[in-house]
Amino acid sequence: MKELLRTNDPTVIAFATAILEGEDITVFAMDVHMSVLEGSIGILPRRLMVRDQDHFRARSILADHDIIPA
Repeated sequence: MKELLRTNDPTVIAFATAILEGEDITVFAMDVHMSVLEGSIGILPRRLMVRDQDHFRARSILADHDIIPA
């Protein structure tokens, strides 16, 4: 798996996930429950991961929607 996106904004993660799943690209969100360690202040970024073979296409799709991939 490769990292596609890293952000502190949960709305960007949700939007990117919805777009990619609509294009039949499997997405795995990492660090979702890290707020337990940080006290829910949002300083630790969350990451979206995709399969290696989907990485190029997923980057292109996000760029088309003005989401800048990692």
